[in-house]
Amino acid sequence: MPGRVRTDLGLLALRVGTGGVLIAHGTQKLFGWFGGRGLTAAAGGMDKMGFRPGLPNAVAAGLGEAGGGLLLALGAATPAAGAAAVGAMSAAVEVHRPAGFFNSSGGYEYPAFLGLAAAGLGLAGPGRFSVDHATGNRLNTPAVLAGAFAGSALAASVVLRRRARVVAERSAAEAKEDEAAEAEAVAELP
Repeated sequence: MPGRVRTDLGLLALRVGTGGVLIAHGTQKLFGWFGGRGLTAAAGGMDKMGFRPGLPNAVAAGLGEAGGGLLLALGAATPAAGAAAVGAMSAAVEVHRPAGFFNSSGGYEYPAFLGLAAAGLGLAGPGRFSVDHATGNRLNTPAVLAGAFAGSALAASVVLRRRARVVAERSAAEAKEDEAAEAEAVAELP
């Protein structure tokens, strides 16, 4: 098998595998498919994790995963698809970061891997067996690549800064409540 065909088949396998996993994760959030709890629960979870307001953040995460995954699997607008998935996974990495790297302890290993695979596919391009190739690579250009990854980085930065602020405010409020409860307990001592 010639080298270029092997490369194209490898890209196809990576796109379909990575895209399929991302589709499953996104549709769990959006529709409750594959054992997911659906959009209402995802919105509540996003809110608890500090992504406020929860509903728009759940929709964005679900679309970034499912939409980015579908486009990756098809090899359509591959740079934008990779960038969308990277943006969604950057939020997941941040949520799991306090637990360390390994997935077995709740860490960020898995979302980081999905994000890196999506980034690699977005950068490498989809190969010959793709919608992009069939359409003359109109949406697989250096300009689309640069714009998509810059836009994703900017959006992720804004979302993660907002979340950090919410988490810090929540921690400060909890610390204040703990101090008040401790002071009340001390005041009740004989």
